Amino acid sequence: MAFGWIDEQAELRRRAGLVRTLRPRPADSPLLDLASNDYLGLARHGEVVEGAAAAARTWGGGATGSRLVTGTTELHAELERELAEHCGFEAALVFSSGYAANLAAVTALAPHGSLIVSDAGNHASLIDGCRLARGAAQVVAHADPDAVRKALGTHDGPAVAVSDTVFSVDGDAAPLAALAAACRDHGAGLVVDDAHGLGVLGEGGQGAPYAAGLAGADDVVVTVTLSKSLGSQGGAVLGPARVIEHLVNAARTFIFDTGLAPAAVGAALAALRLLRREPERARRARAVAGELYARLTTAGLEAVRPDAAVVSVRAPSPEQAVRWAADCRSAGLAVGCFRPPSVPDGISRLRLTARADLSGAEIERAVRVIGETRP
Repeated sequence: MAFGWIDEQAELRRRAGLVRTLRPRPADSPLLDLASNDYLGLARHGEVVEGAAAAARTWGGGATGSRLVTGTTELHAELERELAEHCGFEAALVFSSGYAANLAAVTALAPHGSLIVSDAGNHASLIDGCRLARGAAQVVAHADPDAVRKALGTHDGPAVAVSDTVFSVDGDAAPLAALAAACRDHGAGLVVDDAHGLGVLGEGGQGAPYAAGLAGADDVVVTVTLSKSLGSQGGAVLGPARVIEHLVNAARTFIFDTGLAPAAVGAALAALRLLRREPERARRARAVAGELYARLTTAGLEAVRPDAAVVSVRAPSPEQAVRWAADCRSAGLAVGCFRPPSVPDGISRLRLTARADLSGAEIERAVRVIGETRP
């Protein structure tokens, strides 16, 4: 029977407690949201929503084609200029998703004969980029610059190290300055995914590379998503102008993909301008994360100290993690639930988002619910 093996896989997932299901949410959900990646609380902000609506009214519902044909509007170019300026880089290129941006950066910058050194905790999009690239990939220990340096020392030729800036599972930050130093010792490039750093790290939310003093470096390339702190959709690659020009000519997820919809571009641009006008939102997101961590650990829960806006709480098993998240939902609190294979160390977790717009009362309520429903 065609696809008969799917039933066997489904049964294995069921036995392991790893079945995933879609849960459509209503527009007016009553749940307190600590599950999304809306770090700055901008997805429903009036200016961001109007930015999306105005762009749709002006440019239509879709980009109408690939970026190299009809899919590049003046709005796309405007967003690219302002993103590059905000993050301190020479140029930027917008993609239809952060996933597509990561695939583009890794595959286009790791040609045949090159070496890719990849952190063991990297996001799936970076891992898939390594798999699709023509260069050889070597996975090294998590957040270990010495391991990166050692791996680079085994290769004579073009090389690039690839890492998240803030890892999505535990919210820990990569040692960016030390990684850059290891790469420079061997003439290698550094590609970092700042999906969870943009809008949160740096004094004005300019991102982890900016905070680490790497913004504008000619050997550093940064990918970002527009779907987290900026409350929209899409992704971008930032870096030297010559690298961006290379991506325009060589990145398959740019050349052969339809451009990002104007509404998403307009929303991201409005959110970026709001952040630049209100940089305290970044500080507030970090402060909320710190308060959540302090209250959770005081309550006796095993949480990981956050470096940005992700707060991770360990669960005893995949099944108990699922039940814990469901019990939180029943009590009016939405939390993320990370289980294998989404977690590289096999430890299941609740994943909490520290949003800048959470009040003190909401933080207290979230901690109370998580504590009362613990397995």
